[in-house]
Amino acid sequence: MSNTMAQIKDLKFFSGLKRRHLEVLAALAKEIEVEKGTYIFREGDDALRCLVILSGDVALELPMQGRDPRTVQTVHDGEVLGWSWLYPPHRWTFDARAVTDVTALVFDAEQLRAVKDSDHELGFQLMTRFGKVMVSRLQATRMRLMDLYGNGN
Repeated sequence: MSNTMAQIKDLKFFSGLKRRHLEVLAALAKEIEVEKGTYIFREGDDALRCLVILSGDVALELPMQGRDPRTVQTVHDGEVLGWSWLYPPHRWTFDARAVTDVTALVFDAEQLRAVKDSDHELGFQLMTRFGKVMVSRLQATRMRLMDLYGNGN
């Protein structure tokens, strides 16, 4: 078993996928290192990839004109970073900044979309999993906005 296959197999996000689907994903994955303080992506840029954090922490930040960005959520070991690659116009909706040194598996968005579209069973599994990520991010954004702006009273 390849090192990448072993890493993917052990990640909760991919739990329950068939071995053949894990093998496809492992073939697409590349391991990267990101230094603390580095922006992995910026709001509005093309969403060309998806990442799964193997180790480290990444802050999802909401840029605020004229003010410091606000952290909406922090992504940790085993969590997915990025879902904007799924839907046109394929642009990031947050900034992502490495809070610590990060090791991640990165997937090319175009290849991932092709796999999703060509294997409907795998596509369904990925969409279900990414749907949960999107709900989590939207809830975190909602809670952060409530912290920033209160309940209107």
